[in-house]
Amino acid sequence: MGRMDGKVALISGGARGMGASEAAMFAAEGAAVIIGDILDAEGEETAARIRSSGGQCHYQRLDVTSEQDWLNIVASALSRFGKLNVLVNNAGIGSNSFQIHEEPVDLWDRTIDVNLKGVFLGARSVIPAMKEAGGGSIINISSQLGIVAVPYSGAAYQTAKGGVRILTKAAALQYAPDGIRVNSVHPGPIATEMTRAGRDDPERLAMMLARIPMGRYGEPEEVANAVLYLASDESAFVTGSEVVVDGGWTAQ
Repeated sequence: MGRMDGKVALISGGARGMGASEAAMFAAEGAAVIIGDILDAEGEETAARIRSSGGQCHYQRLDVTSEQDWLNIVASALSRFGKLNVLVNNAGIGSNSFQIHEEPVDLWDRTIDVNLKGVFLGARSVIPAMKEAGGGSIINISSQLGIVAVPYSGAAYQTAKGGVRILTKAAALQYAPDGIRVNSVHPGPIATEMTRAGRDDPERLAMMLARIPMGRYGEPEEVANAVLYLASDESAFVTGSEVVVDGGWTAQ
């Protein structure tokens, strides 16, 4: 018996990194998975790799800032698998190091659109289907920088991730009577493509490692394990919660 047997899961930003790890883990545990992303070639490749391992996985293009794309992918999940039980709002874009008075307004808007509005649109689009299914689980990927701030990361990224934290709690309270659980996961620095440039810069790498008590970057699978717990029935009494996977960053 898999921990996700009989569940249908939608993962945004599922083409690579943490999203791809989540998709592979969900499929291995018995879920039917739909991954959405704007990286079409990588998304198709990830879905094919999961299918070749015996899992159920389908890729569909999803720009998380587009309400229509969200409506399309939810409709696709319902027509393909008949229901939708889990959403992982995983898609996001990285930070920059602008000071607030120098941050371009269009960059602020883009970061908020992808990292916060995208999460809102995702939740908004799946809730009717989850109500119909008698409940569900929404997992929003925030960041350790949605809980604490640092001076060398852009304010837009930290603001968006902090917004995801509170949006999660608001949604959890609104939809608890419908059996829909909503939780956030707060990864620290994780070894993915998104963090590669920073890890390739010796000075930035040393600065980041100095902030992590465990002295290393996390692995995508270490985040996926937390997401799997929240997606499964093992967390049936967990909602409005935040799970921190940061090597000790926020304990300081």
